Amino acid sequence: MPDTIEIQLKKGVLNLCVLAFLARGDSYAYEIASRLAHDIDMGEGTIYPLMRRLQADGLVETYLVESPSGPSRKYYRLTAAGRDSLEAQSREWTRFARAVEDILAGRGAPVATSEDPVPAGDAQ
Repeated sequence: MPDTIEIQLKKGVLNLCVLAFLARGDSYAYEIASRLAHDIDMGEGTIYPLMRRLQADGLVETYLVESPSGPSRKYYRLTAAGRDSLEAQSREWTRFARAVEDILAGRGAPVATSEDPVPAGDAQ
């Protein structure tokens, strides 16, 4: 079961990680996949469908660069919409991560449940 949780957590932040990598500079899919494999132990096969989806969503665009040692490489770069999405996702990630950290540290706000006793003045 822990493997399943780890996989789901990684899938949830994959878009954000790819957009963050591309915000630092243009890159090709294999390079992004290698970074993800190294940094968060994400399988390389995951990146190619994600890159197609990001392109279809207008968050990245591609261009070809000649390679002296083989075929041209397809590079990806962020679009303006990609930068906007990165900013929005970063804000949401920060808010979410803080909320989870608060809960784990016991600082989360208590939530009333149906098993909580009803205060005496509220009984009907």
